Amino acid sequence: MASKDAPGTRPLTSSPATAPVNVYGGRRRQLSLTLLVGANLLPLLGVLLFDWDVGALIILYWSENLVLGFYNILKMASVGGLSAMFPSLFFMIHYGGFCAVHGFFILSILFDVPTSFGDDPPWPLFLVFLQLLFDVVAQVFALAPREWIIAFVGLLISHGYSFVSNFLMAGERDSATVNGLMAAPYRRIVILHVAIIAGGFAVMSLGQPLVLLVILVGMKTIMDVALHLREHKQATTHR
Repeated sequence: MASKDAPGTRPLTSSPATAPVNVYGGRRRQLSLTLLVGANLLPLLGVLLFDWDVGALIILYWSENLVLGFYNILKMASVGGLSAMFPSLFFMIHYGGFCAVHGFFILSILFDVPTSFGDDPPWPLFLVFLQLLFDVVAQVFALAPREWIIAFVGLLISHGYSFVSNFLMAGERDSATVNGLMAAPYRRIVILHVAIIAGGFAVMSLGQPLVLLVILVGMKTIMDVALHLREHKQATTHR
């Protein structure tokens, strides 16, 4: 005669675990973090070896928004295929306008750049936001130090590896949606750039001493790592 389980003991058979399991780990996690930290430390070389000021740092950090937007469009296309064409176009215009206004604010405060299109006629309808973005990009590249492009390429490589390794190969795409991806970059920008701009203005007000420029780079690196870990932990946690 089969005996009943004693009180307080586990049954011999149990249902599958329902606790969240984080699969973001191992060598993929280590290499992703290494590239992220390496890309974030390249501006430190600019500060120490090439006398970058706070303006060079902040416009580099602004340009990272363009990298995020580029890979986000690739993510949307990967998830939605042809059906993501219109949302991607909407995202490009909306996000591009957001980055353009953000960039013009930085340029006007740090470099006293006039916020105008010059002699060019405005593009029709909502495309004016892309025109604004192209104008900002042109001015950023004109103002950036020569070595700045190395740090920008570092950001492209770091985010590119994360896109291929984490999103495409590790299955983050399986739980992603086009609508969710449309909002994803804004959360990172708002959290990170409010802190960066506030820190940048504090550094300027104190005369841009070297130690504070180094601290600004360190602060951005720490925040970037924390946001990166949180993003990928959420994306790869299954219930």
